[in-house]
Order: sequence, then structure tokens, then C-alpha cells
Amino acid sequence: MVFVIGVVLFALGICISVALHEAGHMVAAKAFGMKVRRYFIGFGPKIWSFRRGETEYGLKAIPAGGFCDIAGMTALDEVTPEEAPRAMWRYPTWKRFVVMVAGSLTHFVLGFIILYFLAVSMGLPNLTSTPLISETGCAAATQDPETRKLSECDASDPSPAADGGLLPGDEIVRVDGKDTPTWTDVVTTVQSLEGPNEFVVLRDGQERTLTIDVPQVERLTVENPGDEPKLTEVGAIGVTLQTVTEYSAGSAVGGSVEFTGEMFVKVWQGLMAFPEKIPKVIEAIGGGERDPETPVSVVGASIIGGDAVDQGLWEVFILALASLNFFVGVFNLLPLLPLDGGHIAVLFYEKIRDWIRKLRGKEAGGPVDYTKLSSITMVFVLIGGAVVLLTVTADIVNPLRLQ
Repeated sequence: MVFVIGVVLFALGICISVALHEAGHMVAAKAFGMKVRRYFIGFGPKIWSFRRGETEYGLKAIPAGGFCDIAGMTALDEVTPEEAPRAMWRYPTWKRFVVMVAGSLTHFVLGFIILYFLAVSMGLPNLTSTPLISETGCAAATQDPETRKLSECDASDPSPAADGGLLPGDEIVRVDGKDTPTWTDVVTTVQSLEGPNEFVVLRDGQERTLTIDVPQVERLTVENPGDEPKLTEVGAIGVTLQTVTEYSAGSAVGGSVEFTGEMFVKVWQGLMAFPEKIPKVIEAIGGGERDPETPVSVVGASIIGGDAVDQGLWEVFILALASLNFFVGVFNLLPLLPLDGGHIAVLFYEKIRDWIRKLRGKEAGGPVDYTKLSSITMVFVLIGGAVVLLTVTADIVNPLRLQ
């Protein structure tokens, strides 16, 4: 039952995001004096609507999107004589650009607000695995091969990190002269060391050099991919990675801005890797193991949200909702019709074309004939529809689940 509630809550969050996306277009259009005929959430048969001023607002039966009907969005749109002076295509390029980009900007603002709420309530996760130290303790002598838990510390176990002056909150930036941008880099480098070694840490914005005496302990390691882990003597210093950073109401602003930047990078990397992940989605539909890096549909995202709520992982739920907003915002700006980015690309094409025509002493050209772009648009719609069908199918027959 809790899982179902989580799925419904996440789906509701998606619907609210879509509604705000279309509201972004509507508010910008109205602010410039364009005529907005209709603002609807959902598609299909109309369930309910009302009219306020010149705009009809309403809800449709299929909650899978929404639309904002602006008169004269392109020169091909039919407008009445009354609407013609306020047709969108008649407005300056910069105003049309603002209206087109307003939907994605709404997602970005909403994603930032969600992250800020997460920062002040639960803290932000260390997505990039930056080697920030949460606490220092002993370097346990060995590790249980079955449970993989470290042995209990006793008086004979050293505490090399603490003894060397490493403090919670420090960021390890170099070990033995090697840069360590991630926690994995720190672990790998330290495991190869023994005896006194130089550690450079970032503390209060300044680098400090510490000398830490690295002891040899027993840890489970894998020599080659596919091998069974076995106990091996390696170096260890007795530190724990800081997985979550907590913020005050004031510091959460800067933390959320930085985290937003990190998420944009990850979203872009995910989009660039999208095509190569499709074959793995097809394999998952056929019964193969689902790669956690494969794309998911809104169905799959809602299932993950349901799992998060079921397991009490509200931070995962909130982070997934923020990630979805950033993804949709960036995706909508791709220069492909019928996405907002495709319309923006047409705007810039018209502007550059007219500038070149002016240099040549010619008058500005008319609006782009969208009928000439219909074949390209249809190809993208078919490809996009096929991808959606594949991901939805995979999320139904072989969904990604939180363990």
C-alpha cells in the first residue's frame, strides 16, 4: 500500500511539473500581450473547464502532458481577424524566444526549489563521490568475508587519520603526490601505501599538508573482474566518506546552486549516452538483466519513487523528482521539432537569415514555412514514440527497482 502511495505521489509530482511547464509559456505569452486561447492539463476528452477572460482553462482525461494554445504560434496557424494583430509570429524574435524558453526555465526553477528544500531538510547527497571526510576512527585489523563488515576495533588498532591530524569536513585532494578527485581514487591510492605518507587536504578553503602513517590491514579485494573477493593486506587510514552534506537555510542557497550545476552535467551526459543505451533496454525487455544506467519512462520513474517511499528513502524520492525536472527542461531545449528547442532553432534561423538579407540590401523574409519541415518533424516524432514505447515496455516487464 505504501508503494502504491509513493507511485501516485510521484506521478502527481510529474503532473504538477507539466502543468507548471505549460503555465510558464502561458504567463510569458500573456505578459507580452499575445492571445492565449486555451490552457489544458492532459489530452483526450475534456473532463472539466472554465473560461476566465479570453482563455479557457481545463482538465482532460489522459494525464500524460498538457498544452498551452497561443494564437499564431506559427504563421501556419489559423487566426481570426480579431486575433491576427496579437498572433505570436508577429512579435519580435526576443519575445517569442522568451515565451518558448519559459517552459524549460520553469522546470529549472522548480528543480532548484526542490533541491533547496532537500538541502535544508535532509541535506544534499555527495553525487560526485568527492572525498569529504565524515569521521575518523580506527583502521580495523580485518574484514568478515561473509558479511563484509569490518572487525570491532580494540586498543591495539591504530587510528592513523586522526593521529595524523585529519579532521571531519576535510577534503582529501592529493595522496602521495597523486590527485584524488573521487573517493575511489583515495581508497585505491591508500591501499597501495605503507608507512608515513603525505596527504594534502582542503580545509576552510586552504590546502594543508599532513603526514599520516599508513598501516597494513586485511581487506576484501578483487584482483581481476569476475574473481571472488579475497582477504589481502592493504593500506588503510580509518576514515568514513561523507555521503550527505547538511546546510542551514542560508548556506543551502549556495549548496543548491552548486548541486544544480552537477545535476545539469549528469543530465547532459545522460542525454549524450542515450542512443547507446537503447540496445540494453531491448535486452531488458527480452529478459536480460536491467542495466541501472538505462533510461526510464515516467512509469519507471514512478516505480522508483514508489520504492523510495516504501523504504522510507524520501531523499531519493525528492532527488528523483528534481532530476526529472532538469531532464525534461534540458530535453525540451534540444533543437528538434516539435520540442520547444526546435521552435527556438527556427526563430534563430529567421533572425540570422534576415540579418544576411539585410547585408545584401534585401527585405526581411517571411516566417518559416513549417510544412517544409513536416517530414523531419514526423521522423523525430516516430523515433521519439518508438523510444517511449520501448522504455515504457521495459519499465513494465523488467523495471528498475531500489534494493
